[in-house]
Amino acid sequence: MSRTNTTTMTVRLSGSLSDFVAANVSEHGAYENVSEYMRDLIRQDKERTERETFDRLKVELTHAYAAPDHSYQPLTAADVIKRNRT
Repeated sequence: MSRTNTTTMTVRLSGSLSDFVAANVSEHGAYENVSEYMRDLIRQDKERTERETFDRLKVELTHAYAAPDHSYQPLTAADVIKRNRT
């Protein structure tokens, strides 16, 4: 995986959020620096979003495979294209 773009972002935190981050980024915290902590949080959120999307797809496919054969109708590629344009 190549990294061609790097973006620097500034995040302002105060109060309990700042204290929470400081507790996780310290000599006894789980992270060495704030950037490492933020990247991990973003990765976790990205994975959660992808997992939720995949779970929705699995539900849709489960319904599709459970449908009786008579509920299916043959379609041509042109039929699908036409249906998706409307």
